[in-house]
Amino acid sequence: MSSTLRWFESGCSSPGGSESVEAAACPHTVHVRDSKTPDGPTFAVTPAARSTFLRWAD
Repeated sequence: MSSTLRWFESGCSSPGGSESVEAAACPHTVHVRDSKTPDGPTFAVTPAARSTFLRWAD
């Protein structure tokens, strides 16, 4: 799955990349992973859940 998605580094990631998060958006799902381990685990949420979380975390 990860290889077919187009991943983008989050604007909230640290400059040196030590705390980096990447996301890949699809019409009904937003996939998230740690950019230091691109072959590692991922999780997915709905776009609405992502928006709610980002409003809370900002």
